[in-house]
Amino acid sequence: MEWLAWFENTSLSIWTRESPLVFPTILIAHALGMGALVGVNVFLGLRAFGFVRSVSAATMERFVPIMWLGFVACLGSGLLLLAAYPAKALTNGVFYMKFIFMAAAFAVSLRLRRRLVQANDQVVAGSLRTSGAMLLLLWAGVITAGRFLAYTHTVLLASHLI
Repeated sequence: MEWLAWFENTSLSIWTRESPLVFPTILIAHALGMGALVGVNVFLGLRAFGFVRSVSAATMERFVPIMWLGFVACLGSGLLLLAAYPAKALTNGVFYMKFIFMAAAFAVSLRLRRRLVQANDQVVAGSLRTSGAMLLLLWAGVITAGRFLAYTHTVLLASHLI
């Protein structure tokens, strides 16, 4: 807990936490990044279900750079959010659950994209539908866990405990 107290007293942590414009700006960047990252994945999941058959898998691949841009925005803003309140996140099991869901969602997404391209826009198989459903559920888990982080912490600042 001492290293968390040390870290939350660094210039970076204080700046992100106490600046009236910085923290809200980081939250906005995180939300926009999630919109791009999760939005492309939701579209992929819906395509696996066969809801958007008119859009080819090859056309969908053009959205992948938007997904990665969203990932970069989420990663950068997420690290800054972590820097603002490290003890709040790192002492909360929900934080780790979010990353388990996220890792699984990325694995399913990468596999599903490859399988959709290989299917070459043929009829969507049942296993693709299952993967699409799993992808949608995993991203819903990521978002839900992320939102719960604001309400489930038991430690806000480690320096208040020392």
